[in-house]
Amino acid sequence: MLREPGRDAQSKSYEWIYRTSGNSERKIVIYDYKETRKQEHPREFLKNFKGFLHTDGYQVYHNLPSDIVIVGCWAHVRRPWEKIYKNLPKDKRKGSDAERGLAYINALFDLERKFKDISPPERYEKRIKQSKPVANAFFAWADSLGALPKGSLGEAVHYTLSQRKYLENIFLDGRLELSNNRCERSVKPFVMGRKAWLFSNTPDGAKASSIMYSIIETAKENGLHPFHYVKYLLESLPNASISDLESFLPWSDTLPDFCRAPASIATTQ
Repeated sequence: MLREPGRDAQSKSYEWIYRTSGNSERKIVIYDYKETRKQEHPREFLKNFKGFLHTDGYQVYHNLPSDIVIVGCWAHVRRPWEKIYKNLPKDKRKGSDAERGLAYINALFDLERKFKDISPPERYEKRIKQSKPVANAFFAWADSLGALPKGSLGEAVHYTLSQRKYLENIFLDGRLELSNNRCERSVKPFVMGRKAWLFSNTPDGAKASSIMYSIIETAKENGLHPFHYVKYLLESLPNASISDLESFLPWSDTLPDFCRAPASIATTQ
């Protein structure tokens, strides 16, 4: 941010991203520009929200109101174990603690792939019977290692055990997902864009970018062609009344056909 009151151009600012889960009827991605990573931002955004919230392990999420149930990300837990494994000499990997830790986590993801096409209630039952014993065995094994806290293995174990109660919440509802990768993928378009435009000039510009990213990424999630959809909004909204706004939303059945992307585009964007 080049020109932000009271802050120099080298100060870090942040884009918070909120999105619906894979089981949501209406798919929404929202980008929210803020100066900091303080807890006040998700607390304010989610003040009327009750339900499950998928997150990474960032501490501020763990102090949100009790109506919000934090669901941890198994992909984030996997990363330190994978890093240890890849840093080991190839002849030292087989039989290592890193390999065993990865095996537990990979087994959970393998089971999730098998549960992909079943209903949430069925997925819940399958997880309780098949996945939960694997998770319990993983936590018990990690706890038994007694790894030194300052080493890479100790850090992986500490992160695993400190996130346990959030990771185990995956077993509360069949609609929940094993990882927060869906949101991570929504981070990528903004990161790729930033490589091109490098910075924002003013907070108003950053907020405008956030609005456009929200509209475009939500359009893509709902199978719309972003260029044609935004063009339609710009041409039509000036003549619309408040009562018409529902018909312009990305999931509206009344959107013109030219806003909808061909199937090949909709599935790859």
